[in-house]
Amino acid sequence: MMHNTKRIDLIRQKLQNALNPTLLEIADESYLHKGHIGAKSGAGHFALTITASQLNNLSKVAAHQLIYSALADMIPTEIHALKIKIQS
Repeated sequence: MMHNTKRIDLIRQKLQNALNPTLLEIADESYLHKGHIGAKSGAGHFALTITASQLNNLSKVAAHQLIYSALADMIPTEIHALKIKIQS
């Protein structure tokens, strides 16, 4: 398992490569989930705020699917939960 700082760097890299966002903020919220069953495996809980032209004109579901697709190899081993906020 990776440390969450490395996970954030990897999340950032994957989303930069896939979506070239103009805004990308990633916060580690794992501390809010101590004792939660998903936290026991060591995977992290993250909050993501993103603006990317590729997400414009997509439904919320389609935009989330695009983001999850970019991060697919990290779920569920490195990312247990991801809160997504898309800004236009």
